[in-house]
Amino acid sequence: MRLFRRYLIAGLFVWLPLWVTLLVIRFVIDVLDSTLSLLPRAYRPDELFGMHIPGLGVILSLVVLLLTGVLVTNFIGNWLIQAWESFLARIPLVRTIYAGVKKILETLFSPSGQSFRKVLLVEYPRLGMWSIAFQTGNGAPVLNQAAGKEFITIFIPTTPNPTSGFLMLVPKDQVIELKMSVDAALKFVISLGVLQPFSKVKRSEDA
Repeated sequence: MRLFRRYLIAGLFVWLPLWVTLLVIRFVIDVLDSTLSLLPRAYRPDELFGMHIPGLGVILSLVVLLLTGVLVTNFIGNWLIQAWESFLARIPLVRTIYAGVKKILETLFSPSGQSFRKVLLVEYPRLGMWSIAFQTGNGAPVLNQAAGKEFITIFIPTTPNPTSGFLMLVPKDQVIELKMSVDAALKFVISLGVLQPFSKVKRSEDA
């Protein structure tokens, strides 16, 4: 039984990371491939060639993103984008969703931003049990004032899929900041704890 368990775990270490990787890649490809549905039916590859071509939607998405990036980085493109956003700002529900998503992306991809820059250790789901979390921002002043303490917002990812998780507000003095890169923390979460990162810890109030 001991030998059987050893071989089983060794095989698991080989196939589980590969399986999770393939699932994530397949999910991304399926999402990008769905962009073909935006084309008129007569111009879709299924209609033109009578067959489905996997990955064509990925190529189309990359081309659209690159062309859009080239367009918005010049003066005329920037003016068009501002005019488009000004139009969206007049639509009640759309402006709320659009502005929120844009603000999130600007925060995440800003070089000076603090979102997902810190890896934390927090007691969850109960005292005595700890989970990896990422700091996504500082608590709103109105929340800090109401509770009489300083809060931070954190995201606790699920495993092996870190794209889902839980958003929580916790007192800043109740988390432990890890001297660990975000990449190392994500590998730890995705691998179900198999890939052990080397890190140092420090209490957040000492940071």
